[in-house]
Amino acid sequence: MTKTTQPLAKRALCASLLVLAAAGLTACGGDSKEKKPGQALVSVNGEEITVLQLNEELQRSGAQAAQQEVASKQLLEALIDRQLLQNEAIKDKTDRDPKVLQAIERAKSLIVAQAYMQKRVGSIAKPTRAEVEDYFAKNPGFFSNRKLFEMRELVIASGDMNEALKTAMDGFKSLEEVAGWLDAHKVKFVRTQLARTSADLAPELSAKLLAMPKGQLFIIREGERSMLIQIAEIKDSPVVLEAAAPQIEQFLFNKKNKEAADAELARLRATAKIEYMNKAAPAAPAAPAGKPAAAAPAAADDSAARGVAGMK
Repeated sequence: MTKTTQPLAKRALCASLLVLAAAGLTACGGDSKEKKPGQALVSVNGEEITVLQLNEELQRSGAQAAQQEVASKQLLEALIDRQLLQNEAIKDKTDRDPKVLQAIERAKSLIVAQAYMQKRVGSIAKPTRAEVEDYFAKNPGFFSNRKLFEMRELVIASGDMNEALKTAMDGFKSLEEVAGWLDAHKVKFVRTQLARTSADLAPELSAKLLAMPKGQLFIIREGERSMLIQIAEIKDSPVVLEAAAPQIEQFLFNKKNKEAADAELARLRATAKIEYMNKAAPAAPAAPAGKPAAAAPAAADDSAARGVAGMK
């Protein structure tokens, strides 16, 4: 087995376990040797594996054209393994275990619900050039006025972040002075450097950073770790429309899909009779009408966004 195809086969076998469970649902209620559609490739103890099954696995694997011949052989072997496991599961009635049946029902409901939603939103039109240009013009902080923040930081355990350190930092002018204090007080830390653009960060954090002078020290608390950060440089890092257009188009397309999905769920909830049988169960809060999607087309830096509240 080559290095290229070994992970593919391993992923296929792991992914097949869920499909095996779903297949077991059919096997519980009828003849497990019912003829499957498609030309048979292999017979495993009388159970056929067909071309249609292999093509489905190949499509899901995402193998490149140059790898498909090798991938097909590995995926066929994975299908044989799956069939062997399925046969044994039926023999020892694993497919009738209550936990397995529950998992099958959950997988089935997810697949059906996702397929329905895909059908409902699958015809969403791609954003027009005018929509892309409008988004570009209305978000200069992400594009034409984008900034690059170069920072140095010392990472410590949040448990070591105390009032003494905060007070000391108020009087320090460099990260080296902070490192010296940490060494003197036997506080472990790790040095790192990072660079983030205003498109990567939450708008609130970008605004705070832009308002700080070069060399400013500040703290971001993030769960079990805290970052003691100094701004080394803030540079202009603009992006022109042509370079940003594909990213903006994908973002707007995803936003339209989400809005269509939210609208369909709202429609279904409005016409459904939903009764909470357990009085202790809280009703799910309704989403505010017209709630805007995330502004930035780039993936937001969640840790930075959550750290805004912890900035000092």
